Amino acid sequence: MNTSTSTVSAREAYQLLKDIALGSRTVQAAMSPIDIEGKLFRVDGWHITLLAHNGVLSGCLSCESPDGRTGSPENWQRFGTDPVSLLSAWEQAQIEALL
Repeated sequence: MNTSTSTVSAREAYQLLKDIALGSRTVQAAMSPIDIEGKLFRVDGWHITLLAHNGVLSGCLSCESPDGRTGSPENWQRFGTDPVSLLSAWEQAQIEALL
């Protein structure tokens, strides 16, 4: 199976985060946090779990597309890129405001 079509790429997850920052996507926080540092968001059929420390966004733990594809640090590390690292300072600040 071709992993480029079966996983959510870091670039694809970044685009979702960028859309959230720009306010062009409908964002809903999950009712309960995943753990003490993770926060799950539902975004137009997507599920994305973000990692934050003291309100500062530090990474993306997972991303699932509406069609069932998933992405995680294990998929992205081979390219050395977490989707959060692709955000501009302004985009990151907008998302941190949601946390």
